[in-house]
Amino acid sequence: MLTCIASRPWPCTKHGRVRKAHAATTATRPVCKAMQQEQVGQGNVCLVYDHSQELVPYNQAWGWQRAELERSVVDLDAGTSPSDKLFILQHAPVYTLGTGSDMAHLRFDPAQQSAIPLYRTERGGEVTYHGPGQLVLYPLLHLARHRQDLHWYMRSLEEVVVRALAEVSGLQGERIPGLTGVWVGGSKVAAIGVRAKRWVTYHGVAINVCPDLSPFADIVPCGIADRPVSSVAQLMGMPALPVSGGVPTPEQAALLAEYRYALLDAFACVFGAQLVPSQRAGS
Repeated sequence: MLTCIASRPWPCTKHGRVRKAHAATTATRPVCKAMQQEQVGQGNVCLVYDHSQELVPYNQAWGWQRAELERSVVDLDAGTSPSDKLFILQHAPVYTLGTGSDMAHLRFDPAQQSAIPLYRTERGGEVTYHGPGQLVLYPLLHLARHRQDLHWYMRSLEEVVVRALAEVSGLQGERIPGLTGVWVGGSKVAAIGVRAKRWVTYHGVAINVCPDLSPFADIVPCGIADRPVSSVAQLMGMPALPVSGGVPTPEQAALLAEYRYALLDAFACVFGAQLVPSQRAGS
């Protein structure tokens, strides 16, 4: 278990701080402690591109990552340590495959017209679905300043999710030996697929906050046929955000806002980061 270091430039919160997210409103939500610009001090600076209230097309977010990755490579070639960066967003509906994903895990014919696009990417892992109501974190971390170990990195991303689940909803996130991701009661709520170039990470982790889970029925999620996929909303008996998106209900908007806050807080704590809001990606 990773522990929080007291010398961080902002206080890491304890589990159980907010367990009534569905009763909150986004208007009353305090600014994330990890994102307060006045909190300057120790910790690695990590620039945050926050598109968490938008449905970003997958190809657009993929392009943002690749552009920032190439900037990091240029910095490394120049002998400079690149800044850490973090994208947080929701995607328009999409299926993605990892480099070695098995097409047999698609329960539809990819040659036929589909309402949901399909991309093969450079990340590890098998097929997954992204869509409205799911929060995705794409960290571009220079692991030379953290730990040059992708297994440690994936376990750390899992820890971010475990802390957020406990803090917001009082849910106990679990790891399953030999598998990657986070489960609650045997159902998968967060999927991870990463890659690194010159020890700079890209791709990342997706947590099912309140998405419609029906698109998962058309794939074998992460290539695991015998374990179901769930979401925070389903576990709490709340309605899902439709695949078509639309305006979230106040309850859904509040839950997404709470998880945005908790995920950023946990990310900063786990990775010892000082999160700094940045300009919009691509601008």
